[in-house]
Amino acid sequence: MKVFGFQDVSIELSTRPEKCIGADQDWQDATVALEESLKEKGLSYDINAGEGAFYGPKIDIKLKDALRRKWQCATIQCDFALPKRFGLTYVDDKGQEQQPIMLHRVILGSLERFIGALIEQYKGGLPLWLSPTQVLVVPIKDSLRDYGIKVKLALEENSIRTALDSRNETLDKRIRQAELNKIPYCLVVGEREAKQEAVAVRKRGTGDLGAISLEQFIKQIREEIESKVT
Repeated sequence: MKVFGFQDVSIELSTRPEKCIGADQDWQDATVALEESLKEKGLSYDINAGEGAFYGPKIDIKLKDALRRKWQCATIQCDFALPKRFGLTYVDDKGQEQQPIMLHRVILGSLERFIGALIEQYKGGLPLWLSPTQVLVVPIKDSLRDYGIKVKLALEENSIRTALDSRNETLDKRIRQAELNKIPYCLVVGEREAKQEAVAVRKRGTGDLGAISLEQFIKQIREEIESKVT
């Protein structure tokens, strides 16, 4: 969760509910194993008594959204039911057949819920590495469209999600639209940039950063994407 910028995360160990299936020893062993794993990782947690699934205890990881509401997302859950239903077995080190316990691991939880919380967290201005469009290329005039396409293709070859805005609109209007769409970077290309294989860089929330070579921009943005700066 912290990779996505959620710093306020809580962990709960949900234990055996009143109505459940499975042997007492399985429940005890599974609960102890989950608790020991939390202790081994040095993670603080609360006991959520009686809130485990009917088929096994679980670890719930909850985040708080921009309105401080708690949402359950990631979870690690023991399951006694499915191995029995599927007739799953393995042979132990003594040559005896045993029934395994299944672990469910959910990384993000409900994608709709997680994405909703993520968008609220950043007020729509997702960090560079998460943005659907990471860079917008804006040629100053129609005669520079071919260079704009060249820039776009060079970025895409480096796995950078890029769009081109060569509409017959004023430059200011297209830059303003990029800001409203919360695109992290806007590359303005004119005659000078085309001659020098360069781009004039504008960063969301910062403004004009000046012109640099296309090669240098690609290097810098790749480093920023890979570092997952939030």
